[in-house]
Amino acid sequence: MAHWRDSLLLKVANVLSYILFLGSNGYGALGPQSGKWSAGGARETFITPESWFFGAWGLVHLLLLGFIVYQFHPSGYHPAVEGVGWRFSLLAVLNALYAQLSSNGSGKDKDARISAILAFVVMLVIAATVSTVFHQLKTSHKAKNALDTVVVHLPFSIWHGLSVVLAVVAGFAAFGPDAHSHKPGVLSDIAVIIGLVFLEGTAAGYALYGEGDVASGLVVALALLAIFQHQTIGTADRIIHYGALIAFLLSLLAVLRSGVAAIQGRRSAAAEERAPLLG
Repeated sequence: MAHWRDSLLLKVANVLSYILFLGSNGYGALGPQSGKWSAGGARETFITPESWFFGAWGLVHLLLLGFIVYQFHPSGYHPAVEGVGWRFSLLAVLNALYAQLSSNGSGKDKDARISAILAFVVMLVIAATVSTVFHQLKTSHKAKNALDTVVVHLPFSIWHGLSVVLAVVAGFAAFGPDAHSHKPGVLSDIAVIIGLVFLEGTAAGYALYGEGDVASGLVVALALLAIFQHQTIGTADRIIHYGALIAFLLSLLAVLRSGVAAIQGRRSAAAEERAPLLG
């Protein structure tokens, strides 16, 4: 059985990385760029969600605090140290870099645009790294108890969904017009609809593929609801506004279907366990 001192260097690095991760997001939420960070990026776009959506970071921070503590327990060694490993520290550093670049991209000069593009690139790396953690946990380190589910699998599922949403928003911030000073046109509408279709398909894919991941799918679905709420007809147009609503409803149906299937599967498994063995 693993001892709490096993892989101590990695565990200490995870503790320090968690502090960095919490500090970078906390500064973004409470510092001078708080309004822009809460919207998921420094530049207002035609696909920016309402700021309440990014309150999901608070839940991620809370669950990851459990992850930090759980890694020192013998039961947590397998999923936290062998499953996630050094990628958590990498993600924390990348997230801090993204927060800084995103806040630097708030202006309208050339340097701000470069910062926004770099923030988009960093977010793509974050999304790819979280995806590898997500896949590793799903395939090789499946949850064996409630703590595995709550403090290891769940935070990275939520983070996975968040990273996809942020990658789309950061892409529009890097290459699209500022929604504060421009009105959406035909090209903007087409680009946003493509983004909404991608997010809806991602939410459905998370929810319905394989064993399904309700948490990731729900995060993306709620992002679509937040986009519908933020992109009002007064600031965007009917195509974007109602397109986000349709995408949300379709993704919600997929998430609900996956949730019902998961509940039925657990009930069937429980019934089989209670069934008497026939000789």
